[in-house]
Amino acid sequence: MTVLRRVLLVGRTDRADGVGVEIARWLLDRGVSVESSPEDRLNLGLGTDVSDPGAPEGLDLAVSIGGDGTVLRTVAMLNGAPVPVLGVNAGLLGYLAEVEAPSAVAALERVAAGEHSIESRLVLEVRVDSSGRRSVHRALNEASLEKVTAGHTVRLRTTIGGAPFTTFQADGLIVATPTGSTAYSLSARGPIVSPRLRALLVTPLSPHMLFDRSLVLGPDETVEVEVDGPRSVGLAVDGQHVATLGVGDRVTCSESDHPALFVRLQPVRFHQVLKSKFGLADR
Repeated sequence: MTVLRRVLLVGRTDRADGVGVEIARWLLDRGVSVESSPEDRLNLGLGTDVSDPGAPEGLDLAVSIGGDGTVLRTVAMLNGAPVPVLGVNAGLLGYLAEVEAPSAVAALERVAAGEHSIESRLVLEVRVDSSGRRSVHRALNEASLEKVTAGHTVRLRTTIGGAPFTTFQADGLIVATPTGSTAYSLSARGPIVSPRLRALLVTPLSPHMLFDRSLVLGPDETVEVEVDGPRSVGLAVDGQHVATLGVGDRVTCSESDHPALFVRLQPVRFHQVLKSKFGLADR
């Protein structure tokens, strides 16, 4: 049995068909404290029985209702707290979601009965040193550095594991996790990597140089990128803009000590999920 005392609901309703209300009612009827931000309460059509979220520490479960973007937002809200996320797919691709919306309550019943496992996925710690100001962010998918001005490349001096590697002259550079290998990095022709692996992926964006390949690195091979030139570079973490960088500013990406945790109700076969999402034939 799994004791559920506090559960966080995160999501949107444009494709959820009232599943948020159904989940909240199921939990409240069993004496579970249901928490959600004011925005999510409005988006999900939740009532006044749902409270504002407290500190993520102490939550027993987070339920993400929507697409993969909602899962990313849920992981960001947890900020490294060891809280498992149950993804309810009410979006399109749904790589990260465990169940479809019509099966959400049945999935919660299985979680409460202890009929589930927990999957751990690597998260990037993204440290930014810009004009003397420092900040730290978490990325389940990727950190992307991209040119700000159209029609020009940028120069990104890259160090791996403390040793200089090369200076990329490109539209930008993506440092991704295995989970993020099917996101932005994939559109830049990066490799698809099983999320069961612990690795860092470095993928250049439209490089103007002979070396145009992605790198798959070990989890302990920290990647440091320094802006080498006068052209500004935008930094986004999991699709959210966090900084505009200038010459000499640095971004350091390494494996976080706090992975993302996901509820799994059946064995995960990543290649089968990939096959389904891409509509691949058996032969």
